[in-house]
Amino acid sequence: MTPHAIAGSSESAIRDEICEVGASLYTRGYTVGTAGNISARMEDGWLITPTDACLGRLDPARIAKVDFDGRWVSGDKPSKTIVLHRAIYDSNPEACGIVHTHSTHLVALTLANAGNARSVWCEDDVMPPLTPYYVMKVGHVPLIRYRRPGDPAVAAEVAALACQVRGVLLERLGPVVWERSVSHASYVLEELEETARLRFMSGELATSLTQTDLDALDDAFGIRW
Repeated sequence: MTPHAIAGSSESAIRDEICEVGASLYTRGYTVGTAGNISARMEDGWLITPTDACLGRLDPARIAKVDFDGRWVSGDKPSKTIVLHRAIYDSNPEACGIVHTHSTHLVALTLANAGNARSVWCEDDVMPPLTPYYVMKVGHVPLIRYRRPGDPAVAAEVAALACQVRGVLLERLGPVVWERSVSHASYVLEELEETARLRFMSGELATSLTQTDLDALDDAFGIRW
């Protein structure tokens, strides 16, 4: 399958979208300081937020552009997570937008060992199917064990999962989510973070959807858990 850029969107429009999504996530507390990064696939490479940039104060003209060989073309210096973003794009031609944040409840989930982490990480789910929209909008989210930020081993591990899921949770570092656009990736991330928040709020009272509930979602919407 041939990789494609976001259909019908100019580079200028995608730069603006990255800034709008970054500001929205920052304002609502999904990321703080200079944590997190956003990227988008273009016809001639990728756009990615600069290293140490605050997602709440992005300048469209200063967003970094990188070609398909990984060369820095324009804008400010690209985020050090470009290796991870490239690995996802190279593995999943349908992915056109990636959002990574250090969202509070999801990072806390990994600190508390609250995820359903088993020995085979690609089969892990950080949370059970708590709500129908978590099942439909997010799906399975594997836990990726901690390595230092920018470690190429993480990129390789996530790349192997890129066509199987919409996102992963990096232990101690937060979620990385990919979708058909930057905006759609942010929607998945928001649903994921909200479900983690609900889990903490519910504590031991939280219960999963039953298999009957999951079968009904499959019958109605073709969503298989």
